[in-house]
Amino acid sequence: MTTTWRMRFELSDSPGALARVTIRLAAADCNVLALHVIPVPGGVLDEIVVTAGEGVLPADLVEAVRSEGGKCVGITGADLRDLVDEPTAVLRAARMALSEPDRTAEALRQVLGADSVTHGEASEGQVQLGDLVVRRGWSRLTQVEIARAQALLDLLDTSAPAMRGMLSDDGVALVLRPGTAEDEDAVAELHTRCSMTTLFNRYHSGMRTVPRRWLHRLLSPPRGTTIVAQCADQVVALGQLILTGTPDCAEVSLLVEDAWQHRGVGTAMLGALASDARAAGYRELVAWCLPSESALVRTAARAGLPATTRREDGLLRVSIGPRGRAVMTPIATAMAEKTR
Repeated sequence: MTTTWRMRFELSDSPGALARVTIRLAAADCNVLALHVIPVPGGVLDEIVVTAGEGVLPADLVEAVRSEGGKCVGITGADLRDLVDEPTAVLRAARMALSEPDRTAEALRQVLGADSVTHGEASEGQVQLGDLVVRRGWSRLTQVEIARAQALLDLLDTSAPAMRGMLSDDGVALVLRPGTAEDEDAVAELHTRCSMTTLFNRYHSGMRTVPRRWLHRLLSPPRGTTIVAQCADQVVALGQLILTGTPDCAEVSLLVEDAWQHRGVGTAMLGALASDARAAGYRELVAWCLPSESALVRTAARAGLPATTRREDGLLRVSIGPRGRAVMTPIATAMAEKTR
């Protein structure tokens, strides 16, 4: 079975060094499909996309580089997108993000070959681009790549990249955006307008108002992101995407004010969170609901996202696939209707 790999390595500045590496790879039944030279301070990095024959392991590819005095600085699996030249890849990503603003983070992830691109603050080993955090474990980002990514964001004019417009089912305009510390009072008021039933379905405990100490964690969760739906000066819904102990799985939750339920707000929020999840590389979203509560399953269906359920620990575990079929957003649907 042939496997395709993307490698980056440093070679000594001697004539024919790269040619000797490719000869060794050919001798190991490997075929070099693409080659890029990346400028870095003090020299260059060589990047190749190579198909390895049956039985050839990543360690064998690394050894081929080392045998010619090189240093492998990164290796990861590759696909056909890695065979596209960089300008073409950036242009395709820009087109995708311009036509679907919700996929800006995903476009950036594709351009950089990153593990994930999410909203938040960068920690050690990660790169901050505006309010986006880029994580790439297989190879450090170069200054050229960071500059290219920033140029893409400048092209998209993403001064507020996570802000999304929508129309409710009855035609009211709302904005979906990241939650911030400045929203604490508005989120506290949101909870006071929610019924006991709505709060119980969300938190699984009886409560009239949310404790003040919870507000910061609701808006700035240490292992996730929060978005709010705002109409005029009121926050009418809250959604969260929280990391779990499984790398490709995140927990999702929604709270929609009673007066805004059954109006498409929850559907739009779940779709936005699923878009963020796709950009972060998640394969599954999980929610925990009361056994008699089926609203989230119906919301996922309206958002075009596949969902399955099972009973677990006295609750209903809802598993949602973030890569559902394409569904028009409420605002896009309204615009389409106006053109008919």
